[in-house]
Amino acid sequence: MNEIVVMRIREFLQKHGDLTFPHRHDFYQIVLFTQGGGKHSIDFQTFDVRPHQIYYMAPGQIHTWQFDELTDGYLINFNESFFTAFCHNPFFLREFPLFNIVIGSPVNTLDMSCCTEVEQTLAQMLEEFGRDAEFRMDILRGMLITVLVRLSRSAPSTFREHTSKHNVAIMRQFEKMIEVHFREKRLPKEYAEMLFVTPNHLNALTKDALGKSAGELIRDRVLLEAKRLLVNSDLMISQIADTLNFEDNAYFTRFFKKYTGATPEQFRATQAVG
Repeated sequence: MNEIVVMRIREFLQKHGDLTFPHRHDFYQIVLFTQGGGKHSIDFQTFDVRPHQIYYMAPGQIHTWQFDELTDGYLINFNESFFTAFCHNPFFLREFPLFNIVIGSPVNTLDMSCCTEVEQTLAQMLEEFGRDAEFRMDILRGMLITVLVRLSRSAPSTFREHTSKHNVAIMRQFEKMIEVHFREKRLPKEYAEMLFVTPNHLNALTKDALGKSAGELIRDRVLLEAKRLLVNSDLMISQIADTLNFEDNAYFTRFFKKYTGATPEQFRATQAVG
């Protein structure tokens, strides 16, 4: 894929049709719906598509969609390198609350003012993308940053209203650390040490800000990756257990069934026919 692709949804659907088989990307994706409807599933959550909705997907997330024939809007795919080659910050895109996997929602319904503003910018991006002009990528990069900032400002917070900016910053950093280390670090105390707080303080922060313990956030990320691998890979259960650093297959199976109600084999079979 090019560093960035900008398309109308109707043109994408004419080329590719509905994507009913679970798949994952190695790039970021933003999709704004301006008309039509259907279903869009992201990481095993299914949403009813409506106009003025916008969806955010980060690399690795699994999704499927099925839309009606009137569906249209804008679709942007872009790689991390589209920004990191420019700003040299490996976490630049993670600074925005839009692509949070551990904390956050992949969908937002925009109010009319925001939707109009974003749609106009996306239309300008589509026009610029179709040109063979000097500094095209720089203009697209600047407009995409504008879109990301505007959408971030309008995104509903996943934190409780009383959460201070300081604690939100700690939670954001905690999320980044989980995303990097969840395969080998499972204990809240390991993250607390990296955040220079005590395990009790970290747990109190997550409970206060999100209503979940630090351990639950780490566990949920491990479970999500297990589900992704079960659905979107040909790895055997024992290989998935090894990939996620479980002691053995039996322990992984007990862990998975305890929190999902199904064995890994049952989950895989259900998703395959679903």
